Amino acid sequence: MGERIRTYAEFWPHYLREHANPTTRLIHAVGTVIGVALVLWGLLFGPWWLLPAGVVAGYAGAWGSHMLVEHNRPATFTYPFWSLGSDLRLVALMLTGRLAPHLRAAGL
Repeated sequence: MGERIRTYAEFWPHYLREHANPTTRLIHAVGTVIGVALVLWGLLFGPWWLLPAGVVAGYAGAWGSHMLVEHNRPATFTYPFWSLGSDLRLVALMLTGRLAPHLRAAGL
């Protein structure tokens, strides 16, 4: 990856380029939605074990897609908070049909 990214404005296009394949983005979106749903359900209604299950569900597919589809290292390992925020942002943009301009701006 080279030089360390210093701002989120620099990170977002990098994140998108690391998720260039639409299959990777879809797997991330599904995992993120399932993960958030499990965590929220666990917080609101229980049982407690849904909290770690949500984290596992959210990241397992995403990490697998990096290994099997993108063949790169997940940004979570270097930029955990920016990566989580970007996962949520990616899903929101996908669900609202507003992702395309961001992909174009990132060179995709």
